[in-house]
Amino acid sequence: MAEIHLDTKAFLVSETDTKGIIRFANDEFCHYAGYTVEELIGKPHNIVRHPDMPKAAFADLWQTIKSGKRWRGFVKNRAKNGDYYWVFATVYPFTSCDGEPGFISCRRTVSDMEKEKYEKLYKEMRAKECHNG
Repeated sequence: MAEIHLDTKAFLVSETDTKGIIRFANDEFCHYAGYTVEELIGKPHNIVRHPDMPKAAFADLWQTIKSGKRWRGFVKNRAKNGDYYWVFATVYPFTSCDGEPGFISCRRTVSDMEKEKYEKLYKEMRAKECHNG
């Protein structure tokens, strides 16, 4: 599968409920993920999770945001067509305008150096996960 390179000004935003179900997706998120907004609303955010992502990265994300703190990290996502794209994500808890608790994720592009560093790290993490379990 091919890598999708985000525009340097791209800013992907999504909102989920406390279980990770998408309630909002901006146009840029839809564009890069390859889904329409209608296809994303009501679906789990992990619809874009790439299998190369180690389980520990998302365990850390959920533990952090459920404790009320902000999480930041590098994420490899999978588009609908199987292609992939890297983002630097900031995820934080918030209360929606309807009063419901949830999470906001804001994402930007990554540099080649960041991508190479995290590709290597995540490969090592996945190898440990396979070895340990």
